[in-house]
Amino acid sequence: MGRIIIILLLISTVTTKAQNFKFGKVSKEEVEEKQHPLEPEANAAVLYKSEKINFDFSTIEGFEQTRKVHERIKIYNKEGYDYATKKLKLYNEKASTRERVIGIKGYTYALKNGKVEKIKLRRENIFENENNEFWATKSFTMPSIEEGCVIEFEYILKTPFMSIDDIIVQYDIPINKIESRIAIPEYFNYNKYPNLKAKIQPELTETKKVRREQFDAKSQGLEFDENIININMDNVASLKDEPYVDNLDNYRGKLALEYAFYRAPNGKVTSYSTTWDKITKNINKSESFGEQIEKSSYYEEDLAKVLKETNSDDEKILAIFDLVKSKVKWNDFIGYKTNDGVKKAYKEGVGNVAEINLILVSMLKKAGIKANPVLISTRDNGVPLFPTRSGFNYVVCAVEKEQGLIYLDATQKNANINILPTRAINWLGRIVREDNTSDWVQLSPKKTSKEIISLNLDLNEDLTETGKLRKRLTDYYAFNYRDDNRGKAKESIIQDIENDNSGLIINEINHKDLDNTYKPITYDYDFTYEGAAEEIAGMIYLSPLAFLISEENPFVQEQRNYPIDFVAPLSSKYIVNINLPEGYVVDALPESASVKFNANAASFTYIAKQVGNKIQIMVDTEINQTLITPDQYLDFKKFYQFLKDKESEKIVLKKA
Repeated sequence: MGRIIIILLLISTVTTKAQNFKFGKVSKEEVEEKQHPLEPEANAAVLYKSEKINFDFSTIEGFEQTRKVHERIKIYNKEGYDYATKKLKLYNEKASTRERVIGIKGYTYALKNGKVEKIKLRRENIFENENNEFWATKSFTMPSIEEGCVIEFEYILKTPFMSIDDIIVQYDIPINKIESRIAIPEYFNYNKYPNLKAKIQPELTETKKVRREQFDAKSQGLEFDENIININMDNVASLKDEPYVDNLDNYRGKLALEYAFYRAPNGKVTSYSTTWDKITKNINKSESFGEQIEKSSYYEEDLAKVLKETNSDDEKILAIFDLVKSKVKWNDFIGYKTNDGVKKAYKEGVGNVAEINLILVSMLKKAGIKANPVLISTRDNGVPLFPTRSGFNYVVCAVEKEQGLIYLDATQKNANINILPTRAINWLGRIVREDNTSDWVQLSPKKTSKEIISLNLDLNEDLTETGKLRKRLTDYYAFNYRDDNRGKAKESIIQDIENDNSGLIINEINHKDLDNTYKPITYDYDFTYEGAAEEIAGMIYLSPLAFLISEENPFVQEQRNYPIDFVAPLSSKYIVNINLPEGYVVDALPESASVKFNANAASFTYIAKQVGNKIQIMVDTEINQTLITPDQYLDFKKFYQFLKDKESEKIVLKKA
């Protein structure tokens, strides 16, 4: 009973401590607070957030959406400094569709000589940047940030668009109090979509009020209802990250509003709700997408040259894939729309995702290959809650073959057939055909990525190990290794491996096919290693897997809130051969064992045997089910803990 009273007192403290939420009225108690009462580990906390969305009216512009935001944030330590910078993404194509931010003001509050001192946000701390022809960023950084300070800011975002940005009710830090009010004239009607994947759901109340707009002194004006959505929540827990999450934002508490239809004062209805099929068709018809695929004169000479050396369709695909990768470098901009167009990108040798991959689609079509673009929402873009153009922000190429689709993304120098970058493997893709038809397609890799390691060890008298390692990597293992190491000096690669494995000293490393994107990578090195064995009371305790395994187990939490995402099926095989030191025999050898998770969703096999003066350890781990759901977590945790325990078992040697 006493525990319950304490918890209730803590909750009461959070909800009542800073009752004056008026801008500029930060209390001494808020500045003095050392840690969050409910989440002591938090680096920062939102003490208060207010968000008011209205549709202002003028006789010239009509209705214009405004969003007024007021936030008060406590920063407990240096890790919380990131919350002192606010970035606002604004649509910026032309004057009639330009979003703008006005009325930015803010203060930083800190305790000086026992009194609360406030430092004003000044113009030099406010920045504007044009990202491209469509988007701009307005940002500001609060001044004089230090541990324990409180920051507070306000701004108003004005937009001519009727679409309403998501109402976010959960941050990566705790929120003490959040108030949102959306007042919508009865003419504009929205469908409401809370994020059902989130554990925290927005708490809504809905009301109506009569609103009157007077055009001028002589007119009767306009009277209409306003539909009001209120969200008022206290003590919203932070959204905590977990290992192997696809995109944490997919599980954030929020409310999405889809602009469904407009009902004019005369009762006429205009629908704005749409479908993925309509969105895809409109994108394909646009000048910056479908029309770009039709252009071909700028590359025809280069294409003819590479096709001379090919015979089969498979050879054509690889030759064209390599041509695009070599001709156009990615400028790090993503999007499904071209910016300067495919012709300019090809000529200048640099382009965004759309320009590169639409060139690839166009070339393949020209060569008689059945290729089409696939629209994607990247992991960072999340999973859209309803059909919208912003639900897509990436495009790749798909070739339709008898055995199914193969995917190509020419933005990556090290890209291979059916090896999309991880950012693009999210949700589903939408394949777009010439006749404007479209379908959903699966993006998740089906082929297993493999690493096979053989390790030959000699245990020396000083308990160091010398030996040779040989590793073979395929698919995503090879792709990631190339991304990290292709073009690096051997010395740098060796240094990276040694830094990741304390006690390991590598003499020389040799690679095979590191620069051949379409083949597995093989490499080997000779080494000396300290740390695999120790002597206790005349017995030697030897870790047979040496530096091959990580001691850290990422799956130790009691429960899991979000799915574990391995991206692709994975297979790891270790074969370790150990030559026993002279004068020693085996006293204890780990037992062989095998375990499976969820039938054959994952499996682990450990075999240990002695042949003469040699010990052989064989370990085989396979992850076939790439997505482990929270309800499967406890069983998977047991499986993985068994795996880690087995990997850490030691061989015991004694003198003969």
